[in-house]
Amino acid sequence: MLRNAVTLTLLCMGGTAFAQQLDTHFSCSAVRNEDGEAVTYADTGEFRLNGDRIDAFFWESSLFRSTHGFDCSIDASDGLNAEVRTEQEKTTWRVALKDARAARDRRGFKFDRRMNCTIRLEREGDTLAVKPSCPALCGSRSNFTELSVDLKTGKCRYEE
Repeated sequence: MLRNAVTLTLLCMGGTAFAQQLDTHFSCSAVRNEDGEAVTYADTGEFRLNGDRIDAFFWESSLFRSTHGFDCSIDASDGLNAEVRTEQEKTTWRVALKDARAARDRRGFKFDRRMNCTIRLEREGDTLAVKPSCPALCGSRSNFTELSVDLKTGKCRYEE
């Protein structure tokens, strides 16, 4: 059973400079059956990017099971860099931590985990794919949840 609730705003005007702008808010959730157990995914975020400048960045990704839950979050206060690339109809942002160790220490995570953190935002037409590789900020959870959002309808799809 899949439930989605999304509110989105996308700023995208013609031309390369405007194509490199992203202004979106989203809120998604889905319930899946994984090995006979109901698992709930919930994600909320705001991304406002103008080329490689980050005006606002926040994402919280949660996973809940009947006995426990995990969440990951990242925001602009974690110290982020952004790179942008546009190829034909596709614009890709790569957002990464400047200093993963410092961000992890600031959150109080005392055990080691891979220190990388990259989130790819790929906009192609009306779809925004959010592809994380960011174990540094997830405590004991392995990563944020990969998803895509239809920017016109607001429907989310969690990747399998």
